[in-house]
Amino acid sequence: MLGLGTLRRVVKEVTSDVTSARERDPAARGIGTLEILTGWAGVQSLLAHRVAHALWDADMPLVPRAIAYTSRAITGVEIHPAARIGSDFFIDHGSGVVIGETAEIGDRVTLYQGVTLGGTGFARGKRHPTLEDDVTVGSGAKLLGPVTVGRNAKVGANTVVIEDVPPETTVVGNPGHPVRVEGRAVEGPDTDWIHLPDPIAEAIKELSERIGALEKRLADMAGDEAPAEVTELRPKKGPSSAGG
Repeated sequence: MLGLGTLRRVVKEVTSDVTSARERDPAARGIGTLEILTGWAGVQSLLAHRVAHALWDADMPLVPRAIAYTSRAITGVEIHPAARIGSDFFIDHGSGVVIGETAEIGDRVTLYQGVTLGGTGFARGKRHPTLEDDVTVGSGAKLLGPVTVGRNAKVGANTVVIEDVPPETTVVGNPGHPVRVEGRAVEGPDTDWIHLPDPIAEAIKELSERIGALEKRLADMAGDEAPAEVTELRPKKGPSSAGG
């Protein structure tokens, strides 16, 4: 049911969302709350969702969906009213973000533009991703189905995730492959996605180095055998005929 407690919860959530925008977006630092609420589409979509979700939990018909529809038209962010989103959530830029009905998002999660938390097929029940605390998802990434992205994991830009991602892991590619940078997971919400390792390029490089080593070894072996071959080709001297 709706009440004063629900109102306080929504206000607290929205306040944390504004604070997250100020902390994670350099463009929002030093800017007042009112300007963020009126100029940041990601924050506006969250404000609308907080209200719509409270009404959804109160079993109010029609209104939650109407709020979500209006918010999508204004902000370009589509969040189903039933989606569960934790505190300190931040959507950077916002345009093109889609969050499905059974999606669950933990605390201090960051999504960049074009991210999809979508379902697969026509299955009922839990069919959208779960993002645990402190997850970062890069621009254009697609997380499909009831996958779980573990705590403090990171999903690279344009990555397609169709399997669970372990905690403290960075995944890139299509489908997503776990990668490490200098033996450790990439740190920080503003990850330098440009310099993430490419597993395919690294495999090709390793194969090229291996072929080069084999070629050198063959060349060395050929060089060692050359004197014997030359000896075999020299004409053999017969018995001397002098003085015969």
